[in-house]
Amino acid sequence: MRYCQLRVGPLFGLAERTKTMLSYVKNAFVNFVQAEDGPTAVEYAVMLALIIVVCIAAIATLGSNANGTFSNVGSAVNVAS
Repeated sequence: MRYCQLRVGPLFGLAERTKTMLSYVKNAFVNFVQAEDGPTAVEYAVMLALIIVVCIAAIATLGSNANGTFSNVGSAVNVAS
């Protein structure tokens, strides 16, 4: 015969809920590592990182070239006026 427990307070079963949550996270992580989608996600992340690095390098180069151009135009305008 089972007895019914009286559940009182907001912290009742906190350890059980934490244990269940950690078990769920562990199972999700194991499934992610075992699935074929994990390596694919890593490959996409590496490609995204490389694209970002190339974009930053291009913006830095264009920024310095634009700065030089604006400096030349600014000095030409000052001389003319």
